This record gives sequence, structure tokens and C-alpha cells, in this order.
Amino acid sequence: MNILLFIFYFFAAISVWLGLLSLRGGVRFVGYLQIESAKAYPEYTPFVTVFMPLRGIDDGLRENVAAIFAQDYPTFEVIFVVDRADDPALSLVDDARRSFAGVVGPVMQFVIAGPAVDQGQKVHNLIFAVSHAHPKSEIFAFVDSDARPQSAWLRSLVAPLRDESIGATTGYRWFVPVRGGIVSHLQSVWNAAIASALGANGRKNFCWGGSTALRRNTFESCKVSERWRGTVSDEFAMTRALHQANLPIKFVPQCLTPSFEDCTLRELIEFTTRQLKITRAYAAHLWKSVLIGSVIFVLTFFGGTALVIIRAVMHRTFATPLFLLLIIFTMGAMKSHLRLRAVTAIIDSARPRSFTSTIAHITLWPLASALYLYNAVAAAASRRITWRGITYELKSPNETVIIRAESDKL
Repeated sequence: MNILLFIFYFFAAISVWLGLLSLRGGVRFVGYLQIESAKAYPEYTPFVTVFMPLRGIDDGLRENVAAIFAQDYPTFEVIFVVDRADDPALSLVDDARRSFAGVVGPVMQFVIAGPAVDQGQKVHNLIFAVSHAHPKSEIFAFVDSDARPQSAWLRSLVAPLRDESIGATTGYRWFVPVRGGIVSHLQSVWNAAIASALGANGRKNFCWGGSTALRRNTFESCKVSERWRGTVSDEFAMTRALHQANLPIKFVPQCLTPSFEDCTLRELIEFTTRQLKITRAYAAHLWKSVLIGSVIFVLTFFGGTALVIIRAVMHRTFATPLFLLLIIFTMGAMKSHLRLRAVTAIIDSARPRSFTSTIAHITLWPLASALYLYNAVAAAASRRITWRGITYELKSPNETVIIRAESDKL
């Protein structure tokens, strides 16, 4: 038992140190959000092409599309791209456009990309769609169909690009449970950890494909379309292209974009594991960091909890290990709470501010860390993912094999 206690203290010391670093990072994230949210950028509203790839009907798709139509931006077009002409999302988008209450809305067009052969379907669709952008379009913006941008999203995303030294601007997803439930809240907590990795350092930021904008000439000079070929992740390929061109990626807090959805346990595991498999294929160093960090945390926190219980049952002292566990938990809870408060000041929705959401973010983060460990181990065992009814094998950053396409599953 003394050996187990020594091992626990060793890992606890590492976990406390990592917890302090993480808390410091959380404080910096909150500070960045507050500073950037208070900034007023000069007016800059060139003509923009917004690309939204579709495949099937997401929960809340009508409202998400309506949010794009309702953007507070003078002139822009929206290109909706699908791989099949009979995709049910097309009629839903058309209905949403007809019911749009605004006097003037954006120009809209549908394009049919056809099935992908040797790359991700979303990437294939985007490569096809960018060739249909209006000739006078100066900015390319990308949004996912499960995102519901606020009315100032496009204006906020484009404004910093007035500075031509900036490669791209990006927001990030924030999951907002609709009906609630512990699994849906766990998804939000799991995803929040990635959001707080963004910040002031544009050389370390990444593009989130659901809310990214860049100048058209930057897109072309960095040869993003060519970088996309053979890949399944538009995000990692674009990020790598900008980093290699030494162009910073600016995180715009006003473009934190809510995704209103619930999920089952199976859907949660599928989504989170897919994200780590993609990360391993395109940014192996990040995957290794997640694996090592989550191994240390799980051994310390859950192993330490078991140790405390065993020592209590055996009527042995457990005050010191329990105290260390409380320190580790408190630091994680503080970071989660600070992050949530900062984000809810930006997202215009009452749901993330609810008592239930607050309790979830304060208490569920250890489970999210354990889930990260499962995801990272699963990513080590397989590079096969299923995304929107299509199964891929991620051979390398530039080679994707389509194993099976369930064309009827829309």
C-alpha cells in the first residue's frame, strides 16, 4: 500500500502542476475574450461568399439557415453545396429562404458537387463550391450546417481581415443542449476544452471549418483547394497551409457559435472519437499530448479516488490524498466556471447560463478527461471513421480511402 501511495503522490504532483498551467491558460482565455469583445474594429464590409456544405437534415437546420439569411451585413452571397440533387436539405433551405422575414436577403445558389472518390465528402463539396463564387467576392467565409451564428457573426468575422497581415479569422463551436441530459452536457464540457485552446497567439490558433473567413487572394495564394485534395479535414489542411505561409489565424470571440443539439451516449462516443482520430491523422503531436495528459489525469484522479476509498475501508489515514484530489478538482472546476461565464457573456442564449449548465461544467470535467483518454486510445487502434453516413480510412494527411458510402442515409 505504501508503494501505491508513493505512486499516487508522484502522479498527483504532476497533475497539480499541469492543473496550475491549465488554470493559468483558462484565465488567459477569459482575459482575451473580454479584451477582444470590447474592441471596435473599423468598418470593413467587402463582398463575401459564404459556403455552407449540407448533407441531410441536422436538428435545427431551418433555424441555422435562417440565421445566415439574417446576418447584419450589407452584401454577401450564400452557396449551399450538396453531393446529391435529391438531398432533403435543399428543399428545407428553399423553404427557409421563402419564409425569411427580411426585406432584403443575400444572393443564394445551390450547387451539386457529386460523390467524392478519394477525399472527404465535405472537402470534395467545398473544392467544387469555391469555383462558383462570384467574381467580385473578396472574402470567403465557411460555416457548418449545425451552427447557428448570431446576427453580427459575419461582420465580426470579416472586420479583422482589413489587416492584410492576418491570414484568417475563426470562431469555434459551443454545444448548447436543448432538452438537457447528462450526456448532452458532457458533450458541451468535452468540446469546451478545445475552445479554450484558442487565444491571442495567432501562430498557434487553428481554423474551425464551421466559422472561418479569409481573403480570397489568401485562399488562392496558399493553394488551399490543392491542400484539401486527398484529405478529410478541411480545418487541418487550411490551418497547415496558413501556418506554412507564416500567416496568423485570429480567434474572434464574437464568432463563438452555438450548436443547439442533444446527443445519445453512442453519438457522443462516435463524435468525440472521430475528432481524435482526425487529430491523430493530421496533427499527431496534439493527439500524443491528449493521450499523455489524460493518462496522467485518469491515473491520478480516478486511481486516487479508489485509493482513498480503499484506505477508508481499511481504516487507514487518507486525509492527504483526499486533500490533493480536492485541489486538483477545484482547479479544474474553477477553469470550467471561468470559461463558461466568459462565453455566456458572448452567446445570446439563456440556456448556457442556466443553473444546470453551470453545474454540468463545474462537475463533469473529470468525466470529459476520462472520455478524452478513451478517444485517444481508440484513435491509436484505428484510423477508420464514419461521418455523415460515409466510412473513411485515414491513410495519411494526404490520402483518404472511402470504405463505404451509405447514399440512402441522409
